Amino acid sequence: MLGVERFGDATASLVLLAGGPTMLSWPDALCAALARGERHVVRYDLRDSGASTTLDPKAPAYTLRDLAADCAALARELDDRPAHLAGIGVGGMVAQVAALDHPDAFSALTLAGTRPVAPGRVDDDLPDHDKATMERLFSRSMPDWSDRAAVAEHAAAVAEILGDDPAAARRTAGRIWDRTPGTNPAVQMANQMGLVFSKLNCRPRWRERLRELAIPTSVVHGRRDPFFPVGNAEALAREIPDARLLVLERAARAIPDAAAGEVATAMLAR
Repeated sequence: MLGVERFGDATASLVLLAGGPTMLSWPDALCAALARGERHVVRYDLRDSGASTTLDPKAPAYTLRDLAADCAALARELDDRPAHLAGIGVGGMVAQVAALDHPDAFSALTLAGTRPVAPGRVDDDLPDHDKATMERLFSRSMPDWSDRAAVAEHAAAVAEILGDDPAAARRTAGRIWDRTPGTNPAVQMANQMGLVFSKLNCRPRWRERLRELAIPTSVVHGRRDPFFPVGNAEALAREIPDARLLVLERAARAIPDAAAGEVATAMLAR
C-alpha cells in the first residue's frame, strides 16, 4: 500500500507527485499553490518509504519498472482521466519510466532535480556529483537513526553542505521520522537517505527512449545543485521533444518555498 496525501478538489484535474523517495520532497507550499490553480494534487511515497508499505529496505524485491507501474496504477485509480505526473530526485527517474511505459496514463510531465540515467556510473557527457561536496558528505558520521533529534540535526547539516535551507531540512526530517513506522534504525535511515532506490534493479536504460515522449514536459532544476548538477537538466530538456527548462537560480537540491509560485506557474501552464 502506498502512502498518499491530497490537496484541492478531488473533481479537478489530477497532478500526481512521485516522492523522492518520500512525498515530503514536494514542499507544502508548492502543493498548495497547485491546488489554488484548480488542480487535485496528490503526493505519494515510493515503496519502502514514508507511510508506504515497508518490507526489507536492505534487499528490495522489486525493480524500477515496478515503481513506474505503481505510479501508473495509482494515477488510474485516482482519476479516469490522464494525470499530470511530476517526479523529483529519484522520483523523477520513476516518472520518466512511467511516462514511457504507460503513456496513456499521463497528460503532462514535470521532472525536478533529476537526471536521465539511474543511480551508479553516470554517462560520460553528463556532469556527475560535485566531488568536493561528496567528500564533505561522506566524511560525516551517521547519527543514531532511532533518535529523532539526532536525525533532524544530521539532515540540517547535510542540507547546509548541499546548499539547501538547514532549518527547512530539519523540520522535514522530523516529519519524515514521525511518518516512518517504528524506530527501526535501518528503516529510518532508508527513509531519510533514499538508500533503497540505489539497491534496485534500475534496468532498462531509458535515456535512449526519451524522444518517444509526446506529452508536454517541464524540467525544473536548481542552478546550485551539487548532487545532480544543472547539466543533467539541460540534457533532459534537449532530449525530450519540446520540453521547457526552468532553472531556479537561487536553489540547490530542494525546491525552496520562495520558488513554489514560480514552479507552480510552470506546471500549470503545461
